[in-house]
Amino acid sequence: MLYPVRCPVCDEIVMPKGERICSLCKSKLKYISEPRCKKCSKPIEVEEEEYCSDCLRKEYQFIKGFALWIYDEHMKKSISDFKYYNKKENAKFYIQEIIGRYGKTIEKISPDVLVPVPIHKSKHGERGYNQADILAKGLGKELGLPVLSHLLIRNKKTLPQKQLSDKERLRNLRKAFEFNHEIYQRYGKEINKVLLVDDIYTTGSTIEACSNVLINQKIKEVYFVTLCIGKGF
Repeated sequence: MLYPVRCPVCDEIVMPKGERICSLCKSKLKYISEPRCKKCSKPIEVEEEEYCSDCLRKEYQFIKGFALWIYDEHMKKSISDFKYYNKKENAKFYIQEIIGRYGKTIEKISPDVLVPVPIHKSKHGERGYNQADILAKGLGKELGLPVLSHLLIRNKKTLPQKQLSDKERLRNLRKAFEFNHEIYQRYGKEINKVLLVDDIYTTGSTIEACSNVLINQKIKEVYFVTLCIGKGF
């Protein structure tokens, strides 16, 4: 009663009680459906095609990725509130939807650990939290999977990716991430499969940069799950 659930899209109090999003707002969200790319989950126009043009053009190191929604104006506002305006409660709805759509798929993949895509310490200082870490911990709790929040470190402050071209994004992220050997040794178990967790997949540069670091450390399989994906690059 003191803290009623607010819609992660319009921020109004959600009715009826027990729901996490307004029915009207949920109807506006564009869930990704088939046909979709078998590699990154991006929608594709032609049903007979298996991969998007981006995944056909590039040799990504990750095995496969999953995303829930198209990154449109509704989810742009929702995720912006989540990332920058302390609307951490939005994560409960996001996690609920990921579990509903991909919970069984993630269990079938059976990752050894979930790893959030890290943010630079300066951004963490500004926001007070890493939104990907909140998502990863929520998923880990629901699925009974361990989360290694600091297995990857973002050691380089990069330019905002949305301002850059495809090639510039790759250059921007070069050597931006580092493997945390101390965390790995402290964990004390072999890690063969990792599920990366992030909020948005655009060109795949960030996920690929993280995947490269993990694979260079003998991780055999890298998957990812994100809330949204851009419809076209």
